[in-house]
Amino acid sequence: MKRKKLGNSNFNISAIGLGGMPMSLSGRPPEAQAIAVIHRALDLGVTLIDTADSYCQDESDKHHNEHLIAKALQEYTGDIRAVTVATKGGLMRPQGAWTRNGNPHHLRQAIRESFEALGAQKPIDLWQYHSPDPAYTIEAALAPAKEAVEAGMVRFIGVSNFSVEQIKRARDTVEIVSVQNQYNPWHRQPESDGVLEYCEAEKLTFFPWSPLGGSRRATSLQDMPAIAKLAAEKNVSVYCIVLAWLMAKSPCVVPIPGATKLSSIEDSVKAIEVKLTDDELLQIAAS
Repeated sequence: MKRKKLGNSNFNISAIGLGGMPMSLSGRPPEAQAIAVIHRALDLGVTLIDTADSYCQDESDKHHNEHLIAKALQEYTGDIRAVTVATKGGLMRPQGAWTRNGNPHHLRQAIRESFEALGAQKPIDLWQYHSPDPAYTIEAALAPAKEAVEAGMVRFIGVSNFSVEQIKRARDTVEIVSVQNQYNPWHRQPESDGVLEYCEAEKLTFFPWSPLGGSRRATSLQDMPAIAKLAAEKNVSVYCIVLAWLMAKSPCVVPIPGATKLSSIEDSVKAIEVKLTDDELLQIAAS
């Protein structure tokens, strides 16, 4: 598995990660199946697992995905010393909805609970502020994260769903190594709003959430015929082409596709070997 630096640090992560969200929402797979998927990802060389305290069904189920990942790592018989778990805090799940909560008191508690949910054996590798809450300044919301780094509870800090201006403000408060915004062939805002360019210039890792389009997966072939054509020509899945496209857009991009089946993570990892030419990238852009 190819490795990349996490931001400006000397910390290495796999060039493709595993997104844990679908393992914990409504309709999630049985626990044994989810753990088997995580173990298969590790077997294939994936060392980055992305999660969040809000990857659950509702508030009564909070931290479900973090507990799941901690259990999977505990039961894994291989070497997990290189595994990086990236979690997030700042979203609530009342009755299954998604709401923001940037209250510093809440975030301070959220970091502590994530630390405990992930096993409390070592610092959280990467904690990310999930989405800026307009009710609180970025500086105030990130103060607990800075405290957690100083206390040795968190190693690195990232942000999610941030604009360039918000990233700059965050970096004035605490060292930031990563940005996680939505990005896929059907949602290209990071190209137009300058976030992707900024991350590349500043050597920040960019994690595209929903890299395979989420609910758009079912219609991806119809929406993007160029992707289907390239998949057929290269004898890979359309999802491999999408992940290869993301990685070709910038060296700072590290996709984090979700998976609930062994076949899904096995397919995603194959994207590492898929190379797209400039002409093929233009074909996708024009479709």
